[in-house]
Amino acid sequence: MIAIGSDHGGFELKQEIMAHLKKRGLAFRDFGTYTPESCDYPVYGKAVAQAVASGEYSFGILICGTGIGISITANKIPGIRAALCTDCFSAEATRAHNNANILALGGRVVGVGLALKIVDTFLDTPFSEDERHIRRISMIEE
Repeated sequence: MIAIGSDHGGFELKQEIMAHLKKRGLAFRDFGTYTPESCDYPVYGKAVAQAVASGEYSFGILICGTGIGISITANKIPGIRAALCTDCFSAEATRAHNNANILALGGRVVGVGLALKIVDTFLDTPFSEDERHIRRISMIEE
């Protein structure tokens, strides 16, 4: 199950991603925002991060205008490794090496086509389970 959320700057891209997830047959829950009206990204960043940290959701996807503020917010929650990705290589590497559990995107930075490819890459890439990566993640979480 995937938790997804955005502020107003990511609202339109979130709609596209949810339609894409639905086409792929993936279950998700929209944590808001539910309109394109101006709102505060920390509300949605925290809600999605807490849902993922609780273990109820395997992954999260967060979108704001740049992806920066919402990823900073998510990373404040213990157990969250949110990665801002603007390309498929970064999405693949952060899953394989960092076991990232939240993907952050900038709705004003990446176009829909690329964003959907980044989402697919992130969701479809497994964690490598290499000892060096496990060690490094442990160091992050200390």
